[in-house]
Amino acid sequence: MSQFKEEFIELYQKNIHREGSDKLLEYLCGAQSDFFSAPASTRFHSSYSGGLVEHSLNVYHCLCDYLTRERAQKLYHMNYSDETIAIVALLHDICKINCYKIGIRNKKIDGVWKQVEVFEYQDELPYGHGEKSVYIISGFMRLTREEAFAIRYHMGFSNNDNPGNIGYTFEHYPLAFALSTADMEATYFLEHD
Repeated sequence: MSQFKEEFIELYQKNIHREGSDKLLEYLCGAQSDFFSAPASTRFHSSYSGGLVEHSLNVYHCLCDYLTRERAQKLYHMNYSDETIAIVALLHDICKINCYKIGIRNKKIDGVWKQVEVFEYQDELPYGHGEKSVYIISGFMRLTREEAFAIRYHMGFSNNDNPGNIGYTFEHYPLAFALSTADMEATYFLEHD
């Protein structure tokens, strides 16, 4: 078992105890899911086998760090349970399960064109990004409204959504802003290829 899979399972089992969470973890670990071997993207960040679980852990750690700030706790009243933090961070991108396939493209290496393996994105359930994660999770366990909004809008303004909806969500569900910030920190600072 990879260190990232082991850490993910440990954090999940330690923090997430909601009814149905055991079945969701069973699905993530089962043969019908490639969660632990999938990349997080085709080429932008963590675009390698196991990148999705590593990205999920990076977002979890970035979110935990963000939420320990005195300003976040005292001024913004961002006080969430360990379970809520683990759910939104560890599961925000499960919409990417079974969406990456191996393809071939030509790449110039040392002045010579060679065929290389790459990941291609093929979504057979194109239900959106954050909303698809909410949909999948909700098939196993209930989310609070704030958890659902946080996962749905974790892409922030980069998801081509109505900016008014995003602004409203960030204002009324601060966890969504915190998760979006953690996701961007992980993507652009920890995982930028």
